[in-house]
Amino acid sequence: MKSLARYAALNGYVELGRSLGLDPVRLVRDAGLDPASLSLQDRWVPAAAIAGLLERSALEARCEDFGLRLAARRRFANLGPLSLVLREEPDVRSALRVMSRHEHMYNEALHTRLTERNGIATLRLTLDTGEPGPTRQAIELAVGVLHGVLREFLGTGWQPVEVRFTHPAPQDLRDHHRILGPNVTFEQEFNGIVTYTTDLDTNNAMSDPQLRAYAQQFLDAARIDHTATTSDRVRELIELLLPTGRCSIEQVARSLGVDRRTVHRQLAAEGQTFTSLLDATRTELAQHLVAHRRHSLTEIAQLLAFSSQSNFSRWFRSRHGCSPKQWRDDRSRPAT
Repeated sequence: MKSLARYAALNGYVELGRSLGLDPVRLVRDAGLDPASLSLQDRWVPAAAIAGLLERSALEARCEDFGLRLAARRRFANLGPLSLVLREEPDVRSALRVMSRHEHMYNEALHTRLTERNGIATLRLTLDTGEPGPTRQAIELAVGVLHGVLREFLGTGWQPVEVRFTHPAPQDLRDHHRILGPNVTFEQEFNGIVTYTTDLDTNNAMSDPQLRAYAQQFLDAARIDHTATTSDRVRELIELLLPTGRCSIEQVARSLGVDRRTVHRQLAAEGQTFTSLLDATRTELAQHLVAHRRHSLTEIAQLLAFSSQSNFSRWFRSRHGCSPKQWRDDRSRPAT
């Protein structure tokens, strides 16, 4: 199963790529991603595709710290709804725990673990995209973003005890020292940040105790939008998940922050089932994609998670009484 991340992970990518002489649109497309969707921050895409894009970009730009430079362009608000909740936590430790507990809301591949011992706090980051391949740039992006979040709370004068990476050092360390400070080490046993536990005790100057409960309610609303029906939310997720090859009731439930039985129960109350919504959404998407000539029939079969074009064609004919090619030809023929 592929781990997913939101397009928000690429916030600032186009601008950085262009500043380094790259063609970001081509690179995004070559990675199997949609350049037009970069502005849709909440859309889910395979985390491995994002990691691969960052690696190829670093290679073409001959920029070993591409991911770190991208992190330097981030702002606290890039965490989306989660940033509003973090701002209202009473101290740094509480904010980090909330961030770790809800990190699946923006990146399923990223896992953060906080441990404290003998006055030292260690934040370990692991990245599991579900596919083999280098992740150096994605790791540096994640560590850089975490470092930036801590500086939001602790001030620009804060320096960690150490920033650690498991990969080898780049030839030029100037950007690492500029962004992360002087205490950066490589070829370590984990990726992450080491600081003092007293830093985590620091009160959050941004917090307003009276707003904390409202911020938590906002986070709950972001996890599952109760203004939309469950059928609406499931249909939206099916559309987003189909191209990833992991459009299952389990994944939909996880994205909604509930268990599969809850999804089944809520859909039944609305007179729907997951299978009926999957089939209806697939049918609508197929009609739209086939009618337009942007994608080949083989590409459409892949986008709709069919194992082959022949399987897609049989499924399409069973619903429309003709092949996808006939459907496309009929709709491109001028009316008489």
